Order: sequence, then C-alpha cells, then structure tokens
Amino acid sequence: MKNHIINNQVSVSDQIQESDLQELANNGVEILLCNRPDGESADQPSLAELASAAKDLGLDVQEISFKSGEMNASHVDLFKAVLSTGRKLHAFCRTGNRSLSLYTAAALSAGAEPAELQRIASATGFDMSTVIAAYSSDASASVAADATTSSAKPSYDVVIVGAGSGGIAAAASIRSRNHQLRIVVIDPAKDHYYQPGWTMVGGGVFDAPKTHRDMQSVIPHGVSWLRHAVVGFKPSVNEVVLDSGQHIHYKQLVVSPGLVLDWDSIEGLRDTLGKNGVTSNYLYDLAPYTWELVKSLKKGKALFTQPPMPIKCAGAPQKAMYLSCDHWLKSGVLNSIEVGFANAGGVLFGVADYVPALQSYVDKYNANLHFNHNLIRVDGEQKVAYFKASNADGEAEEVAMEFDMLHVCPPQKAPAFIAESDLSDAAGWLDVDQYTLRHKQFNNIWGLGDVMNTPNAKTMAAVRKQVPVVAQNLVDVMAGMEPGWGYDGYGSCPLTVENGKIVLAEFGYGGKLLPSFPQWMVKGTQPTRAAWVLKANILPTVYWQAMLKGREWLASPKHLEDVKS
Repeated sequence: MKNHIINNQVSVSDQIQESDLQELANNGVEILLCNRPDGESADQPSLAELASAAKDLGLDVQEISFKSGEMNASHVDLFKAVLSTGRKLHAFCRTGNRSLSLYTAAALSAGAEPAELQRIASATGFDMSTVIAAYSSDASASVAADATTSSAKPSYDVVIVGAGSGGIAAAASIRSRNHQLRIVVIDPAKDHYYQPGWTMVGGGVFDAPKTHRDMQSVIPHGVSWLRHAVVGFKPSVNEVVLDSGQHIHYKQLVVSPGLVLDWDSIEGLRDTLGKNGVTSNYLYDLAPYTWELVKSLKKGKALFTQPPMPIKCAGAPQKAMYLSCDHWLKSGVLNSIEVGFANAGGVLFGVADYVPALQSYVDKYNANLHFNHNLIRVDGEQKVAYFKASNADGEAEEVAMEFDMLHVCPPQKAPAFIAESDLSDAAGWLDVDQYTLRHKQFNNIWGLGDVMNTPNAKTMAAVRKQVPVVAQNLVDVMAGMEPGWGYDGYGSCPLTVENGKIVLAEFGYGGKLLPSFPQWMVKGTQPTRAAWVLKANILPTVYWQAMLKGREWLASPKHLEDVKS
C-alpha cells in the first residue's frame, strides 16, 4: 500500500489488502472508501472480503466506485457527503488516482486553491491538471448556475430511506433481481438491531449483544450507504433532501424509516427511564434492565402498560408480562407480587382466535387486566403511574397506580419528515396501496414496514412478507410493466406466554388466520414448544442470514389477483 496523507482527515492509496487494515486503524482511520469496482483484476480482494476483515477493527467500509475516466459530478457529491461527516477516511482504487481525483474535485467546489491542490498532487506523483481544469470554478460555472438540475446531483436507480429490517432486506432483494441497478441506502445510524429479540433479552433468554450488528456489516454487497438523515422529499423532481442540504436524485424510491417512539408524550417518563424500577423492552439499552428488575423483585407491584394503536408488535407489552410472571412463578414468589396489565385498548389481543389461550395465562399468573387505561404520567421517585381511564360511556377519570416495577410500551407515531411531507395521509403515515405497497399519488415511490398506513400488524414478520412484493413490483415497473404482486396483510406475533412455549399468532388483513406451518407442528392458537424453538433458535438466523441477504424463505410474493380475491 502506497499511502499518501492529504490532510488531517483524508489519505489515499493504491489497492489495499487485508494486511493493511491494522495500520490504517492504528492511524485513526474510521472510514475506508473504495473507488474501484470489484473484478478489475484477478489479484484484487473483493470489497466484501475487506469489509468482513475491517469490521473486527471497527472500520466502516463505503463504496463510491467507477471505472477509470468515468468520474462525474454524482461521484464528487457523494464523496463530499462522506467528507461532511468529519470522520477520518482513507480512499483507495487501483493506483490512488481516482481517489485523489475525487478529493481534488470536492476540494475545488469547497473553494480550495487550484495551485495548492496541484502541489498536493505533485507530491503524490499524480497529475490533477485535467481534474482541476474540469472542476475549477470557471469550468463548473454552468453547473453551479443550475444547482437544481438532477445532473448536478448524485443520482441512483433506487434510493432506499431507512436501513432497518425493511430497507436492508429490500436492497438485497432488489439487487438479487437486477444486480445492474445502482442502489443506495440512506440512514445515519451506525448500528443495526434485531428488535424482535429484545423481548427475549428482557426475559433473560437472550443476551443483548446477540441482537446487534454494525450497520456496515449488513449493507448488501454492491449497495451504497449514505450515513445521513433524510429531512424531506421533492417527489415532483424525484429527489430526497439530506440533513447536509444535499439533494439525492432517484428513479425509484423506497421509504422505510420505521416509526418514532414518543417517550415525551408521557409526562415524566423520559426522566425516570432506566431507574426507579421503570423500564422498557422497546430500547436496546433498557431490555437488560428489565431482566435485572424481574430477577430482583421478590414482592410488591409489577405494572405493564400498552398505549393506543398503532404500535410495533402489538403483543410485545404482554409478552414482557408473561415472561416475567413465568420467572416469578418458577422462583416461588409470584404469590407475593401483584401483577397488572394496563391497556389503552379494550381487548387483550386484536385477533379473537388467540384470546382464549392468552386469557388462560392471564388467569394462571393471576394478573389484573385494566382495559381502557392509557398511561399519561409517571412519578418515578414516588413510584406512581397515572392513567386516563375511560368507562363504557366514554367518561374519563385519572387513576393512580403504585408500582415497584413498571414496564412501559411508549406511544408511537410516524417520523416528522414523513408526517410533514407530501407523502403522508391525514394521520401522518406513508400513504400507500395496501396490496401493491405503491404510493397512492406517486407511482415511483414504495413503502415498507412500520411507517405505512396499511391496516396490518407492525411486525418484523410483516416486513419479511412485504419486501419481496415491493422488490418484484419495483423491478417490474422499471421494466415497463404494471405492479402484479400483492401483500395480503400477513403479520406474525410469537406470543411468549412462558419460557419454553409460544402462541404463534399469524394473521392477515381483517384478522384472517394465515398459518405458515402445518398445524400438527405449530398449533397457531395454542402454546407449543415447537413455536418456541422457531422463535428462539431459528428466526434470528433466518433474519441475519436469509432476510437481510435477499433470501426470501417462506416469503415468495403472491399474485395481486390472488391476494385481492
């Protein structure tokens, strides 16, 4: 590796090898930026190989690759976006020329002096005169004069907003159908989580790190990643707006940013989370605290809450209760603990077929159900929770409940940049057709996951079924066809009623039961050990090794006419 230090933030070199990574990490490099397409030479390590080795050293690997001589303004803008993070980066290509060219063009646009840039180039043995001539202020005046045109902006075939389960899986599934497409995922997060595992963490079944990966490690090979936040949309000109002010142009847009946990809508809650016996399995950092509270509680009052719909995984609040009660029962202390479940809704579960099995566990654990009780305030120091309780006539009063342990599921809403955009419905959710998942107004925009206004359960299992529908419809539309594939509203909620047994709820639009497995193996409306094995041992592997890699196990898309019939 011939390493050239450009400044305190940037260095460039020829092709790096795995043996070079430790030196780069020791030098404080945080981002490795590949400017060379895979397969240019037989001795070139693949970007996936480098990314795998770099992960262990805490290095992010990103890609802005192009063939020699084909650099354009889009590449330069992408490089500027990486620079804007302020993180120390090392760019490389076959010789270092393409990497230095990107830096030179980006520096010129930021006002650097051409003479200084030529001096830097000469010191590295490269000639940047052609780049300087093409990207100096005089040469680029025509581009700068019309900064709103897409030709002056980074442009992709597919832009995906959000790198959660939907965004990553969609990138992989779309690319598996057409690997020629230029795809970028936009998300500022550096971490990726298997959120369905957090209930198990709170129940002492999983360790929290088992549910975590570095974001870079799950970005599909051949897909770019912009570590920025999207703050707005310009659908009339096919652009998304980043927090840096940069505009990204798209041909097709997939919107999958998830939803927002609205902790601040409950007075006093944020100030007491993680202490005073107040916890939530809806946060990675707090799920282990749930388990600590469960283990330490020997007597007193344990309270579990559920807010108004919609929420992600509607069964999660009561899952926390069941696993806690199972531990207390097996530890011989349940008779000394008063358990309460305060639900803002009026039923235990939205699909009636599963209620008898769940009610039997409520009875087994002697839990008190408080329907139409919406948590509005928490006094952590005094250990009192306040609810707005409504009766059958709609009359409401404030009810106070003491607790020693309080597990809270927060209210949830669409992200502001969705709710305040032209893409939302009146309630703020992404407005899509519930079958094709295509936006109702903009034909080149698609939705995935919790952000949509589709009337299905907001679960990871729902996303797993949605992704192939969007991927196939999107690729078909780009080929000039109409969307021919449909989503049937499938959602799955593995209700962990005890450690070792699960009621596997699987249902679609209108509460229709949609079992995926033979009933002799997994009796969907009854608790089984087989369903527990599926949840605890199989589904995490399916998530990391299949879903996020575009392998659509038991998730092939259905024809639109079959779904609608």
